[in-house]
Amino acid sequence: MLLQTVRPNIVQSIRAYRVEDLQQAAQSGQQHFLYANLGAAQSKQDVLETIAESFLFPAHFGKNFDALFDCMTDQVNKAGEQPGFVVVLEQLPDNARFDREAREQLLDVFRDAADFWAERKVPFRCFYSFQ
Repeated sequence: MLLQTVRPNIVQSIRAYRVEDLQQAAQSGQQHFLYANLGAAQSKQDVLETIAESFLFPAHFGKNFDALFDCMTDQVNKAGEQPGFVVVLEQLPDNARFDREAREQLLDVFRDAADFWAERKVPFRCFYSFQ
């Protein structure tokens, strides 16, 4: 199984994996598969809106990094026991409106979410690529 070769609770580049294989592995392992194609996003606001739409966040989502963390952790945790997560953030923007610092802040949110779920012994794997 593909996920057995990837350590749980990690945020890493998708380089060695195909989205379809990750989706299939998540389904086989009965884990949540969350996918966002950010190819059209140009700014932090665009990125957060695309993630919120793709991950089906509630309408009251605050569209900031704190709200993203809450949606990826506390809100889901309150819903009950979770089997695990495979998250794919494809084509993160690389431009002046979403620069290296913004990308690192976004990835830090997912790293913090991975730590949150690790404490609860729930696998959380996040894969990303850049435009």
